[in-house]
Amino acid sequence: MSQYVCVPSSGARAGVAAVLALALGTSSPAAADVVPRDQPGDAVQTALNELVGGGRFPGALAAVRERDGRVRDYTAGVGDLATRARVPANGRVRIASNTKTFTAAVVLQLAGEGKVELDAPVEKYLPGLVRGNGNDGRLITVRQLLQHTSGMPEYGKAIPGTFFDSRHRYFEPRELLDLALKQKPLFAPGKGWSYSNTGYVLLGLLVQKVTGRPVGMAISDRILTPLGLGDTYWPVAGEQRIRGAHPRAYKSKTGRPGGEAVDVSEMDPSRGWAAGQLVSTPRDVNRFLSALLGGKLLKPAMLEQMKRTVSVPGVPQGWGYGLGLTKIPLSCGGLAWGHSGDAGGYLTRDGITEGGRSATVTATAESLTAAEAEQLDAALDTALCAGK
Repeated sequence: MSQYVCVPSSGARAGVAAVLALALGTSSPAAADVVPRDQPGDAVQTALNELVGGGRFPGALAAVRERDGRVRDYTAGVGDLATRARVPANGRVRIASNTKTFTAAVVLQLAGEGKVELDAPVEKYLPGLVRGNGNDGRLITVRQLLQHTSGMPEYGKAIPGTFFDSRHRYFEPRELLDLALKQKPLFAPGKGWSYSNTGYVLLGLLVQKVTGRPVGMAISDRILTPLGLGDTYWPVAGEQRIRGAHPRAYKSKTGRPGGEAVDVSEMDPSRGWAAGQLVSTPRDVNRFLSALLGGKLLKPAMLEQMKRTVSVPGVPQGWGYGLGLTKIPLSCGGLAWGHSGDAGGYLTRDGITEGGRSATVTATAESLTAAEAEQLDAALDTALCAGK
């Protein structure tokens, strides 16, 4: 989706929050090492240096978390083209479609509590909402929304103008859905695969209907607070600036390689909503993945459902998409689980290996070529494989 959220290459009870916080020991995050930029022989630092070396990406940042909780932070390039300030270690960024994994985790928690059926039609939870131009919520299941097999059309294609035309515009979730429903389905539910931000907007509405709370609050109460992810937050309505230390974000004004790099750090993220609104840091994303894949957030049966993948057209062999989670084959053997997100001038890739090593890498300008996207994917692969 070119307007905001990427295509891939990615209210709990107080007692639950308290128990999880104690179980994970999240009251005081482990100290992190910041790797010097000229650190010789560090493969991850070299990969980040190469990301910014060609001049396309002003800056890059990453964090690598070992299974035992040890963390290393990395930076490269500059965090602000105007002032030439350094990239802040573990700076906050818009994680875009990586939000989907958080949204999916909440839906699967509700499924584990018996409040949502994965193979029930969305009509059961949002009666009469999905109608128009052949779109029918009676035929689309919750699982199909989670795995992008619903055939729901993409609302981003119906937003008029360019990103810059609506950069500061606030969108209501129902407005995003209405934009999608102006279009015909891409295929019959379950008969294809197509990345759908619209599906995750519907899932956000479902979470709100089932919990009786805003989806951002549900994510905060069920995930952010229990895990102690203090640098991750859901922007409030109308909030355009990123809180705290962060690298500036850039996007080509012309929409073509070589175009003027415009600072888009301030923007309204509502067009992403449950599909892509969260702000986070590399360390926090890694801790989330460690908890999620470590079985701290979902019942075993629900985590198993999340990891059941379908094939994705046009991607290398071995890749697959589960329920808000991507299966990523690694060059060093084995696989990782993660996601990706490109939006608002940031590109973020994350993953966790079967051995428990997690990594998150962000570049600070939106990619315009497949080669640049592949370079970012390769940097994540390096970060995940460097420990072997």
